[in-house]
Amino acid sequence: MTKSGVFEGDPSMVAKAMELKRELQKLVKAIVDEDDVNVGAIDRAQQMLCALKELKVKKSISSSKIHPHHHDTISEKIPEEFKCPLSKELMRDPVIVASGQTYDGPFILKWLKAGNRTCPRTQQVLSHTNLTPNHLIREMILQWCKNHGIELLEPVQYSDEDVLTEADRDHFLSLLRKMSSTLSVQKEAAKELRQLTKTMPSFRALFGESLDAIPQLLSPLAESRSRNNVHLDLQEDLITTLLNISIHDNNKKLVAETPIVLPFLMDALRLGTIETRSNAAATLFSLSALDSNKALIGKSGALKPLIDLLDEGHPLAIKDVASAIFNLCIIHENKSRAVRDGAVRVILKKIMNEMHVDELLSILAMLSTNQKAIEEMGELGAVPCLLCIIRETSCSRNKENCVAILYTICYSDPSKWKEMRVEESTYGTISQLAQNGTSRAKRKASGILDRLNRAVNLTHTA
Repeated sequence: MTKSGVFEGDPSMVAKAMELKRELQKLVKAIVDEDDVNVGAIDRAQQMLCALKELKVKKSISSSKIHPHHHDTISEKIPEEFKCPLSKELMRDPVIVASGQTYDGPFILKWLKAGNRTCPRTQQVLSHTNLTPNHLIREMILQWCKNHGIELLEPVQYSDEDVLTEADRDHFLSLLRKMSSTLSVQKEAAKELRQLTKTMPSFRALFGESLDAIPQLLSPLAESRSRNNVHLDLQEDLITTLLNISIHDNNKKLVAETPIVLPFLMDALRLGTIETRSNAAATLFSLSALDSNKALIGKSGALKPLIDLLDEGHPLAIKDVASAIFNLCIIHENKSRAVRDGAVRVILKKIMNEMHVDELLSILAMLSTNQKAIEEMGELGAVPCLLCIIRETSCSRNKENCVAILYTICYSDPSKWKEMRVEESTYGTISQLAQNGTSRAKRKASGILDRLNRAVNLTHTA
């Protein structure tokens, strides 16, 4: 009989290990077999590996002999696997992040709330910020505590807002006052505000307590603008601070409605370091979470510099820019503005060059409800491009967006049906999608096929 290789002699642990291994084999096969990167499968595989490791730890702990009443040295006996990498203390609420690492819930939540998007232990960028309870390690910790006569306290509750002292508030006000001082003092204060608003949600909230706080923060930009002399490093720190402030939900309306903010963000989109431009786009994306802000940002003229920056295609900025444009175009008025400002041409050019196809196809599908956008897509050769993507991509969402756009183009412009008939007779692209696509893709593909069949029948009848 084949042994598990992890827990000889313990039937329950052997069964658990075998179950984990079987699941891991399925996940690895899925990852290897698929052409596209399956991030979800990779995350789950990492979790399975961690679970196998934790089972091994459980075996080693259960076989160790620690006297249950030596409370004075018990902290030294806590297995490292039971300590949170952030707090260095026994975990009370172990959770798994996207990298597969386990942390104590309150501490990793605080890390994420501070704006971090990496795993503290591995520095891997997290594909998502969902926290999954680690029931296995929780049970192991409870059993270990029971064996050692320790009562495990309830998890520490973490509040979004840190407690501020009067000294903290005074320091905040002093930093704002320094924005009216000499350039060197302004730069020093701006760097500190950038760091504080990144790491402390409470400092973000402070900006919402005074109508003058944001104008004070941005006053050096007003001076630079009047003198036509932008200090790029100062601009970067101030725009990034503005991004940090906008993350706080209660600040979004105030920030967007402060008169100087949107003009300065548009300046930042056109000028400055690439990080400044990217963070300006990210700020607009954050602010556009509110529908009232979407309309305000659209009216301000911000879509044009966003589209221009997208056209430049700098890899550090393109994702933030695409996210901002997508969010803004959720409302109808901004679709018209984006089309007027050249979005269709820029997006199609990027897609044809195979740049950020997933994100840009989503925007193009959204714009396809605009008649002028549809006309431009037809004129710019979108039909063969979209058909090629359907044939070659393995991404079901991309196929769905492509066929939805094609459906609208063809029903709007009868001259495109010839291209569709040639495609269908040569590759059967639409028929395959009507059989194997998502439910929405099947509907759109079937609609196109029905129209093609009717056209053929009419020809035969004539």
